[in-house]
Amino acid sequence: MSVYGLFQRALMPFVDGERAHELTIATLKAGLIPPVTPVRDPRIHVKLWDLDFSNPVGMAAGFDKNAEVPDALLKLGFGFAEVGTLTPRPQPGNPRPRIFRDPAARAVVNRLGFNNEGHEAALARLKARAGRGGIVGVNVGANKDADDRMADYVTGIRTFAAFASYFTVNISSPNTPGLRDLQARDALDDLLARVMAAREETVAGAGHRVPVLLKIAPDVTDEGLADIAEVALARKIDGLIVSNTTLERNDVSAELAAEAGGLSGRPLFHRSTVILARMRRLVGPELPIVGVGGIASGADAFAKIAAGADLVQLYTGFVYEGPGLATAICRDLLALMERSGLSSLADLKGRDTEIWADKTP
Repeated sequence: MSVYGLFQRALMPFVDGERAHELTIATLKAGLIPPVTPVRDPRIHVKLWDLDFSNPVGMAAGFDKNAEVPDALLKLGFGFAEVGTLTPRPQPGNPRPRIFRDPAARAVVNRLGFNNEGHEAALARLKARAGRGGIVGVNVGANKDADDRMADYVTGIRTFAAFASYFTVNISSPNTPGLRDLQARDALDDLLARVMAAREETVAGAGHRVPVLLKIAPDVTDEGLADIAEVALARKIDGLIVSNTTLERNDVSAELAAEAGGLSGRPLFHRSTVILARMRRLVGPELPIVGVGGIASGADAFAKIAAGADLVQLYTGFVYEGPGLATAICRDLLALMERSGLSSLADLKGRDTEIWADKTP
């Protein structure tokens, strides 16, 4: 465990999880966490959708919900950062407390419920950083009380097209009642038809086609995965993010298991990697996939890419390991590649897809 991790573990019994997160955002905004020397090595460079990722390690959505610190995250060595989930109107989310930690299991359960300041506030911040460079994705969602949730996703595409490096359509949070129903075949087909049409409408204003990715849950059945894969390919989306948090409660304390919400962190790694590999097998080698769930080391990132990911994202690992994690992962990833005789991530991608896909989630 890092020094930061030991410090965090000592403080966790005394500081509420959400309060600790708010303090971290405030510290990043104030510039009190110094930037790191990024790892620059062509072996871990990734090019997708005409975007150049200096490394494959990104910050997942949920950390920077309101687009307050994307540049600070990039300065910590992340190859990209994803802001949101953003809904058209501000919403408070679910009642507090709503973040619960299990340091021994390196796990978190959250039931935040898309708490965010809405499109207008985030748009102002993204406009202010225009021209700074760096890959910043925008994760869009729907208001809990929306009359037409699909329309909220369309609004997100139209609102942020000029400022998003890519979009993530988040239909996989377990904390908005009924949201995961949008993963069902017919609903998903309708949603993606509307989202992709909206993306095409923005091409002139954005100056290019902003890639659209779909983020799915790790609790989808094999039949559901097949439906998602078929619709995703038919609607020609640009990529998938696998996966969001899980409703399963394996390898955590009884106290954490009793809390409602989505589980993330180390206990999610196995399930999410199996689902990633199964999805890779379904969609073939070309469609980009971002692997998420339980990543906290170079070995974790190595395994996700071997299972079929092009890029990886993390959040809970950052909670426990701190601001040096992205660069540590990149260094360890390079060391593992050298040990395996690999000269690029392309040589690693999908190497173990069949092994992972045949495991029990």
